[in-house]
Amino acid sequence: MLYSVIPENYGSLLALAGIIFAFAATVFATAKLADLLPKDGGREFAHDGKLSAGKPRGAGIIFVLAFAAAAFLFAPMKAETAIYLILTIICMMTGFLDDSSKMPWGEYKKGFLDLCVAALVAMTFLKYNSNTIELALFHVKVTIPAVLFAILIVILVWGSVNVTNCSDGVDGLSGTLTIITIMTIYVMMQILDKGQDFSFLILLFAVCILGYLWYNATPSRLMMGDAGSRAMGLFISIAILKTGSPVLYVPVALVLILDGGLGLVKVALLRFLKIRILKNTRTPLHDHVRKVWGWSNTQTVFRFAIIQIILAVAVIYGLQV
Repeated sequence: MLYSVIPENYGSLLALAGIIFAFAATVFATAKLADLLPKDGGREFAHDGKLSAGKPRGAGIIFVLAFAAAAFLFAPMKAETAIYLILTIICMMTGFLDDSSKMPWGEYKKGFLDLCVAALVAMTFLKYNSNTIELALFHVKVTIPAVLFAILIVILVWGSVNVTNCSDGVDGLSGTLTIITIMTIYVMMQILDKGQDFSFLILLFAVCILGYLWYNATPSRLMMGDAGSRAMGLFISIAILKTGSPVLYVPVALVLILDGGLGLVKVALLRFLKIRILKNTRTPLHDHVRKVWGWSNTQTVFRFAIIQIILAVAVIYGLQV
């Protein structure tokens, strides 16, 4: 909002102030408010899940609200942007209410709420943007019928929210992977010259996650919970849509997709079709590599991050060829 009263030549200084504010607000608020957060009960079926018992969880409410405050204060604000920010807060709050509940919300309840948010994202995006996408690596543009595109957006958003949520289980993992993914998207926006009205929000969101990771690096002092992971998944999906090349979600978030998504597919096939797959593979994959392969938490975070960085470099190079 301050952009409306600051001369244009001071824009870079205002952006710097916004980034510093976003990080400082997250770090300060986390330090002061962490003890007020609900406490984790330990995850019964997760590898080393009981080690998290007693730690504050739901810290996503802190860094998401710090991000929203920084965005409203320092970012150029349009109606579309404001709606996305509100939807991010709503997605965070549904997760936080689940984090705070004595009885965890059922999968169907959370899935339905995610579906509602995804539908609102689809309607908002199609109101303010074209239904033509670009297969950027092949320099091909495709126009998709609006109704079909809306359905595909809902699938993208719902999937991104849930795979990111399922990848949250190792100190620093989902936050680190999300930063790599959204910063890759930021570079894509510069190369493709798309989504410039959204790119500064990516920087603000990244530094807020960094502020959270200040306390979440192994051994963590607190956890983001569904409040953070669901909001991160939503933000990733919106950011990739704003590039005009949503198909690139697959390579730029592949580690998140495989880590969190394989478990969703495994459970869905077993529950609805009685089909068993990956019988000898624990899901999420971060549990498999720690329990079966013997990776430490630090090795898991670094190696998953390295894989995603390599994919990011390949995508960025491919866009410039």
